Amino acid sequence: QVQLVESGGGLVQAGGSLRLSCAASGRTFSSYAMGWFRQTPGKERDFVAAITWSGGSTYYGGSVKGRFTISRDNAKNTVYLQMNSLKPEDTAVYYCASAPSGLVYIVPKYYDYWGQGTQVTVSS
Repeated sequence: QVQLVESGGGLVQAGGSLRLSCAASGRTFSSYAMGWFRQTPGKERDFVAAITWSGGSTYYGGSVKGRFTISRDNAKNTVYLQMNSLKPEDTAVYYCASAPSGLVYIVPKYYDYWGQGTQVTVSS
């Protein structure tokens, strides 16, 4: 059974940084692309960042490009999201997701496994 467990969320002041982690188990982590999404109440889940199976290519949503960095350590079965220069509008529940192949998708419905989410709150 595939499990994704996020950690690292919390409360931070605007301009601060957080690093989210997502530990994966249950399948060969290094074979699959991974993504980060975020969601606020009453809104759809938005694409934040994604990384190919090897880590050789990364993709970002427009609102986080230049501030967030996605990376992965296949030896540790973990994907990370380094978030810098945080803004109040980054406040959301952040989810990691595993794609069904090594290719990246920016649409949530193409991911087949999801973590439980971790809350990130940025105060002004």
